[in-house]
Formats: sequence, C-alpha cells, structure tokens
Amino acid sequence: MFSKFLAAVLLLGGTAMAAQPVFAQSEPEQPGAQAEPAPAEETMSEGETAPAAEAESAPADPVIARVDGEDILQSDLVAFIQTLPPQIQGQVGFLMPQLVEQMVNNALVTSAGRKADMAADPEVMARLAQFEDIIIRQVFIQRTIDARTTPERLDSAYQAYLEENPPQPELVARHILVETEDAAKALIVELDGGADFAKLAEENSVGPSKANGGELPPFVAGDMVPEFSDAAFAMEAGSHSAAPVQTQFGFHIIKVEERRMTEPPSQEALEAQLREQLAQEVVQDLYAELRERADVEVLLGRTAEEEPAASESETPEQAEPEAGSTNQ
Repeated sequence: MFSKFLAAVLLLGGTAMAAQPVFAQSEPEQPGAQAEPAPAEETMSEGETAPAAEAESAPADPVIARVDGEDILQSDLVAFIQTLPPQIQGQVGFLMPQLVEQMVNNALVTSAGRKADMAADPEVMARLAQFEDIIIRQVFIQRTIDARTTPERLDSAYQAYLEENPPQPELVARHILVETEDAAKALIVELDGGADFAKLAEENSVGPSKANGGELPPFVAGDMVPEFSDAAFAMEAGSHSAAPVQTQFGFHIIKVEERRMTEPPSQEALEAQLREQLAQEVVQDLYAELRERADVEVLLGRTAEEEPAASESETPEQAEPEAGSTNQ
C-alpha cells in the first residue's frame, strides 16, 4: 500500500514542478539532521595525497543521471524534492533511489512528448498560457508590495499598532487552588500568621502551578476568568486574599507580587506581522487603483429586468424619428 502511495506522490511531485516556481536551489535543512557525509576518498598509499587541482575541478552541481544525452543535475533533484510533501521530504535519504528513478521517468516522458510535438499542442499551449498569467500576477503583485513597503510605512504601521494596543495593567501573582472553602480559609489563617505562600502552594494546591510555588505567568484582566481577575486586580502588591475566591475550578487564595504596565513588543518583534498587514493593504489599494482606471462590467447574476432598456437610455430626440424619415 505504501509503495502505491509513494508512486502517486512522486508522480504528482514531478508534475507539480511545472506549476510551482522554485526559489531555492539548495535542499532545506531538516531539524536535527546530520550533515550528509562526503564520499569516501579512494585508498591511497601511505604519504600520498590527492592533487589540489582535482578537488578544485569537482563540479559544483554534479550530474546524477543522463537521459538521451540530457543531464539531470543535483540541483534538479533538490528542486524536485521541494515539490514533495513534508513527510516524504523527511525520508529523502531512504527514498533517494526511488526519487532518482522517478526523475529519469519524468525525463523520458518529457522527451517522448517533445518528440511527439506536444509543445505545439493546443491543450499544452492553453495550460502554459494559464501558468503564464498566474506567474505574471504573482510577480507583479509581489514587486508592487516590495516597492510600497517602505521603512516609513513600516514605522507608521508600528506607531498605529502602539496606539491601538496601549499598555495595560498587568499582574505578577501566585495562587493556591483547593477544592473546599474550609481548606482555603484554613490556609489564609496560616498566611496571616506569616507562613510562606510558595511553600503552602507546593504542599496544598491542586493546580498545575503547585510545582513552582503557585507562580502564574504575568496576566492582564482578560486573561483569567472574571471572578479571579476581579479579585486579583482589586488587591495591592504584596497582599494575599482576605477571603477565598471561588471559580469554576475551585477555591483560590491569591497573592499579588507585582503590579505593572505591559511592555509593548518591539518593532523588530512585529516585523513579520507588520509586513503581512501592509501587504494586504497594498494589494487592496492596487485592486482599487486598477479598477478606477479600467472599464469593468460584471454581468454574472444580472437579470433581464436589470438590463437598461433601450428606450430608457435614449433621449426623446433619439427616440422620436425625424419628420419625413419614415415611408408612408
């Protein structure tokens, strides 16, 4: 079953190369993958070394196969691999013989098609025209985005983000979560007597934060359930709950360790987000500009009743025949 799936994937990968432009000519690194070992040197006698000129003459893009005199290069193999699904790309070492075999098959079919003058076939030419239109659109849009995504626009977009996302009050806090109100009240008595909050949390809390003394990640008001959030933001830094706080999870004792304002992310941290936002704006502006300069008429869905009648579009002078212009 897997072999049939693999054959189908490799065939689709080969055909996908015609539809997908390849921008990289080197194989992407796989996380944790070891560098592929270099081919073993030929055995030499003791003291003998390979001439430096031989190493320098090694081709940068070696030929991995040849079909009817046409070379299949290593870069062709890399480009072919990039068209395959990630799960197949992760097994390229194991599948290398099948990959090369499929590339040979692809070259054979392409050669046969060219010999049959398929390049001039109307269907082939129509499909090529479709791909040409797609590539023209993609390149034109991308170049427009690149030209209009200026440093000034990025700065303005970042300032707009800061205005739309002003700093908010933020708390650094710990909590102890228990199942009953009586257990919570008993712990509050211990805290009032000077007990260490983190130690009590480690010993008594049933929440996942017990391992680190009940410490919570910094949070703003909307991050927590309302009951917890309202109680925590009503407290002063350094204080703990005077009474248990009940939520859907149980009964909480909260200690606020610090009150502060959130720090906005840097422009560098938002670079990708800002560029994506500007790209969308540029594309929408481009569409609007092109429509304004063009004569666009959408006819799909227009009913006969919506079509302007000839008499409605004519002036009375146009509709009324001139005197003597009709035969009596």
